[in-house]
Amino acid sequence: MDAVSSKDRYRVKPALSGLLLGLAAAAALAPSAASAFGDKEVSRSTQFGGSCPKCELSGRKLSGARFIGANFQGAALVGSDLRSARFHGSNFGEADLSRADLSDAEMTGANFSRANLSNSRLRAAEVHGVQFVHANMSRVDLSDASAAGANFSNASMGGASLRAAEAHGSMFNDADLTRADLSDIEAPRANFSRARLAHAKFRAAELQGANFSGVDAVRADFQDAELQGAKLSGGRFDHASFRAAELQGANLSGASFDGANFHDAELRRAHIGGADLSRAKGLHQGQLDEACADSRTRVPAGLAPKMCGGGPVRILIKRKERAHAAPPAAPAPPAAPAMPAPRFFIAAGDE
Repeated sequence: MDAVSSKDRYRVKPALSGLLLGLAAAAALAPSAASAFGDKEVSRSTQFGGSCPKCELSGRKLSGARFIGANFQGAALVGSDLRSARFHGSNFGEADLSRADLSDAEMTGANFSRANLSNSRLRAAEVHGVQFVHANMSRVDLSDASAAGANFSNASMGGASLRAAEAHGSMFNDADLTRADLSDIEAPRANFSRARLAHAKFRAAELQGANFSGVDAVRADFQDAELQGAKLSGGRFDHASFRAAELQGANLSGASFDGANFHDAELRRAHIGGADLSRAKGLHQGQLDEACADSRTRVPAGLAPKMCGGGPVRILIKRKERAHAAPPAAPAPPAAPAMPAPRFFIAAGDE
């Protein structure tokens, strides 16, 4: 069945288990597809299955192709046209896809660990749950991509663009995102722990509950970002911008903010215990009054941190007492038979 020219070094071993893979391999070896390979062009209906490790497909026109359960580990697809391609359960680990165009591609259960995707385009691609661990993704374009649950751990993503991407719960821990543009990204609960974020842009990003613990984010831009409940503990945010950022309930404990800008930032219920804000800019007493500090917190001269366990806590307790004090005055009506008992339990629970 080997109808493909040897000069292309393209060999497919059809999978013997599973009818789907067998059909995919057969389609890949069809004579029409083989002749198309001579012109470096493949029909949009072409499907690939089976195994083709380290095969050479650089510069091919593979737009719309389907890779189903295929093994292309170490394959070369440099500069290939893979627009709208489908990658289902396929392995492209250590493959070279540098400068490839994967715009609008769909990847399900695919593995691109340690692959070279530098300068590639994945605009508006769907890469849910895809593995990019240790991949070279420098200057990759993931703008408008859907990457929920994707794993970019330890990936090299310097200068990458993830503008307006969706990355809910994605993993960026230990990744290099130096000078990357993540403006307008939607990445609540994403993990950026220990990532290199120097000069990275997170303007107007949605980062609720995200983990930035231990990051190096010197001169990073978080202006207008939503960081409610985010974890910034132990990070280095020197000269970073948090102008008008939403940091309600965020954990800034033990982090460094030398020269960081907090003008108009919201710090209500933020934990700043052990944080070094002594040389931060734009801070005022009103912001610190709403945050939770401890004896290790350092703030600019002339300002005073508010310790947790003080006045604000007592006020909350008194409010609860007043809230419970009012209902006892009205128990007489509830005693009437017309009022069912379940309503009282629900009301008490709400209190």
